[in-house]
Amino acid sequence: MTVLTRATGALLCAATLISPAVALAASSDKAQIETLEKQFVAAVQAKDVAKIMALYAPEGLFVFDLVPPRQYVGQAAYKKDWEGVLGGTVGAVKFSVSDLDVTAVGPVAYGHSIQTIHFTGKNGKANDLIVRVTDVYRKMGGKWLIVQEHVSVPVDLDTGKPDMMSKP
Repeated sequence: MTVLTRATGALLCAATLISPAVALAASSDKAQIETLEKQFVAAVQAKDVAKIMALYAPEGLFVFDLVPPRQYVGQAAYKKDWEGVLGGTVGAVKFSVSDLDVTAVGPVAYGHSIQTIHFTGKNGKANDLIVRVTDVYRKMGGKWLIVQEHVSVPVDLDTGKPDMMSKP
């Protein structure tokens, strides 16, 4: 056997051994992020801003949310946003995440989902909203956290009106 043949064989063996380990790690990471999203749902429904914010990176957070201003930089700014949103509701908040798709690559992951919220405003008006959300996650200290988020709704370009109940 030549040196090249042995080296090729060794590389193939290593790839065969490493590949399942990488797939298993990615699968575990994906499951951890799915758990994070379930915790997010529970925290929103409980109107618990502290638990919501515990799922976001303590530093370096950047969010494009649906409501002004254009962007939120850092935990303190985004916490105020959540306090305002949830503080403007009375009674129960029904919240769900569907169509979650996550890809994890090492200590970084990205995902997208459809999020639906039903709540009653302080004015007594029932509100229903469906948004598209794209998140970037980073594993920090062994824990996945959201480091970047983009929330949006489709807009009818002819009328300029948002489609708050967006459907595929």
